[in-house]
Amino acid sequence: MASIKIVRRKNKERKDGTAPLALRISENYKTNYKFTGQYVLEKDWDKITGRVKRTHPNSKKLNNFLLKKLTEANDIYFDSKKELTTKQVKQKLKGAGGSKSFFTVASERVKNKYEKGIYSVAKSELSILYNLEEFLNLDTAKTQDEVILTIKNRRKERVSKGRKGTHLFIDSVKHFKKKKSLKFQDISESFLDKYKDFCTVYLEQKNRTITNQLIFIRTLFNKAIKDGVVDVKYYPFGGEKEKIRISSGHKIGLTIEEVERLEIVNLDPDTSIWHTKNVWLVAFYFAGVRISDAVELRWSDFIDERLIYTMDKNEKPVSLKIPEKAAKILELYKNHRDENNGYVFPFLKEVDPTNEEEVFKKKRNATKLFNKYLKRLAILCNIDKNLSNHIARHTFGNIAGDKIHPLMLQKLYRHSDLKTTLNYQANFIHKDADDALDSVVNF
Repeated sequence: MASIKIVRRKNKERKDGTAPLALRISENYKTNYKFTGQYVLEKDWDKITGRVKRTHPNSKKLNNFLLKKLTEANDIYFDSKKELTTKQVKQKLKGAGGSKSFFTVASERVKNKYEKGIYSVAKSELSILYNLEEFLNLDTAKTQDEVILTIKNRRKERVSKGRKGTHLFIDSVKHFKKKKSLKFQDISESFLDKYKDFCTVYLEQKNRTITNQLIFIRTLFNKAIKDGVVDVKYYPFGGEKEKIRISSGHKIGLTIEEVERLEIVNLDPDTSIWHTKNVWLVAFYFAGVRISDAVELRWSDFIDERLIYTMDKNEKPVSLKIPEKAAKILELYKNHRDENNGYVFPFLKEVDPTNEEEVFKKKRNATKLFNKYLKRLAILCNIDKNLSNHIARHTFGNIAGDKIHPLMLQKLYRHSDLKTTLNYQANFIHKDADDALDSVVNF
């Protein structure tokens, strides 16, 4: 059971000798303080009874005020239908919505992801905060084109400063930690509707990108409710309110013939487009491993003619035999093992493998480069599809079709849930639907 008491914080004593009075909320060796806004001298405070002494000129009035605060804190704790932490009691004392802004809570989450080395998530969530900031600062006096151009220019400036090292990632986190312009209770259904329109019109985003942002906002809301930052009555999701619908776009992979065109296309060795083709094909040959994982492959990952490594995205261990076609590509890079600093491909050769943030940045730059050259490869190979990094995974699924048992595909894809595999593979299995169509049309 929590212990709630009024105390004088002597360690925060001011120059005039007064120190703040605060509610001390303690339970299970955890303590939080909620300041009352009142200050008293040490001679006017009875630390045993937790009351102001009669020597204080307003002792009666001040003691009544403190009693009210103490009663309020106890009521919150005992009237709750669930056990509250000391932190939650403190937040509830601040009233609905609390004193923390949405940006403050969000920046704490982003910082936590960053410090854990989950850079891709931290970066994408920080981008959402910038999107929300643009929405709140929308200048409706400007034309749509003017607003879009202004947003793009600001984004370019941030990227430029980041590359030059004049604006660090943590600087952006600090920027949002100080922002008080958005409270949780401000994020209503109407707010979300307007924000979705803003993302479509001014940020030119697609439905899935907008949905990811709504999921992020919902996640933050759930955390804020759990921590007592905001009352559940302000929750804008679920029930008859905002519903997040995740639509799955149709996934398209290459055919066997299109992959063969890629395999035989003639390119100058050791050029960026040549490396791009090799990385993409290796990713495909190993059951569609993510391009970012393929870039980071090290020779130490190959043991007894098998690829053994841990995926970045879900930290799942992988063990796959080296297909003959993959072995031929790997052979092209063996003589450059030392030159590439132990990596198979040359894109990370100048990076310290222990510097996770630098590795992440270099991988991100490499994958951007790949998308550029994959477009050129599509033209050279007469492939009329959006040849991209992720299509290597779709291509494996497309060629696999219904030839491989779902349980084996689940293992190859490294999916935690078979349902995920079945939903994913449904994009590439069309035989039943085709046969049904033929039975009606081709009579």
